[in-house]
Order: sequence, then C-alpha cells, then structure tokens
Amino acid sequence: RGVGQHPHRGFATVTIAFQGEVEHRDNKGHSGVIGAGDVQWMTAGRGIVHEEYHSTNFTREGGTLEMCQLWVNLPKKHKMTKPSYQAILRQEIPTVELPLQIEDDAIRHASEEKKDDRSSSPLATVRLIAGGQEAFGDKRKGPAKTFSPVQMWDVNLPKAGSQVDIPYPPDQNCIVFVRRGAVQILSGNVEEGKGKQKSNKLGLADVAIMHLDGSDMLRIHVDANDTSLLIMGGVPLNEPIAAGGPMVMNTQEELRQAMVDYRSGKF
Repeated sequence: RGVGQHPHRGFATVTIAFQGEVEHRDNKGHSGVIGAGDVQWMTAGRGIVHEEYHSTNFTREGGTLEMCQLWVNLPKKHKMTKPSYQAILRQEIPTVELPLQIEDDAIRHASEEKKDDRSSSPLATVRLIAGGQEAFGDKRKGPAKTFSPVQMWDVNLPKAGSQVDIPYPPDQNCIVFVRRGAVQILSGNVEEGKGKQKSNKLGLADVAIMHLDGSDMLRIHVDANDTSLLIMGGVPLNEPIAAGGPMVMNTQEELRQAMVDYRSGKF
C-alpha cells in the first residue's frame, strides 16, 4: 500500500500526484491526502519520520496510481531548519499559457489575419509549482515555500509539430524530464539565417540536464500530441553533498550524526 515509517534530514521531498491518491502522516503531527494535480512539499530539515501510502478511498476503489517524487536539497545554513509540510492543491497552482509556433507551410504562408488568430489559439500550459516569477514576472509565482530559488513546472504541450519558447532564468540550473510523449530540445543560434540549430531528441522517461550557459529560454519542438514535461532546477548551491540512504548533508560526519540522532529518538 505504500512506504512505512522512515526518516529524512537535510532536504525536502516533493511528491507530485498525476493519477490516484496518496496519504501522508509524520511524527510532527502533519497529515493529508493529495490527489490528481496536487503536490506534497515536505521539508525534512533537522529531522522527520513519515510514511506514505495509498489513501483509504484509493485502496477501496482502485485505479491507476501515477506519482513523481523529487528530492530538493537545502542550503547548508538551512539543513537544520524546523520540519514543515505543505499540501498544495491543484487549484492553488497558477498556470501560464504560452503561444506555439505551428510548423505548417499552409499556416506559415497564410494571411496576417490568420497568423494573428493562430497566435492566440494553440497553447502550452505551464503549472508553476515553485518559482516562475524570474521567468514570467512577479505576478506569476508557484506557492511552494523554498529556502533557495527553485523552479518546478508541470508543462503540457498539446500539439505535435509545434514549437514553443519557454523562458527560463539564465542563472539557474535546468533539468527537463519527459513524463509523457516526445520532444526535441533545440539549441544554437535561434535567429533566422544565423547558424544552425542542434536538436536533441527525448522520449518517454528521458532526462536532459541543460548547460548553464546564460541562455534565458528553452526552445522545444513537440513530437507527440499531449506531451507532458517536468521542468525543474534552481540557483546552484555550490556546496559539497554527502548523501546516504534517507539523508542529504554536506559531510560524511554529518551523515553519521544524522543516523545517531535518529536512532537516539531525536527526530
């Protein structure tokens, strides 16, 4: 039915629900159920013990369970912060719609009036779970509370053969994960007639780690209808990482101390 009680320290676990329901309970008194479109953002901080399992309703009725869990590192100065839990419901997550450039000669050479109609029709939808204001303006910001600048976007690209430019903060790392469908990530000089673009194809469950080269845009060609991506990243912490089991710290000694504290009941 799920994962029994286990500890964490030094980072945040982020669970995104796409289908089904997951129930959460921890030793700090937090509990809740997230369903399709919802997000659970749990900051382990100095230490927490929690469990995750199918909700009672989902266990009874069954269905498809599709979730994604990500671990977000905490800066060294915040690793021992007080644990916290955020249940972010789908209606609390703002969306941004982006116009697509359809690659169709009949459309490309249509009248200016038709082009105007086209520019407001096909859309990519970006759900801003965390961040977003650096790319889309201060009025567009994900509800997740983070301890360093973090981007976490759930992106739907509905139409194969289209192309979308997605703004992205140039000073932040970026990872693209294909949850469903297929895309090509285009790179190189994007100005017409100046150089040739390179294409990197990504399919189901593929991951692309982008170069931190100062670019402020992702240019994506959509290869399959109803493609779904997770785009995520953040400002580089530039700190050492020591990871072991359910703990993420900065040194091996801190990892050993985390296990000592857990076994001593200090979580």
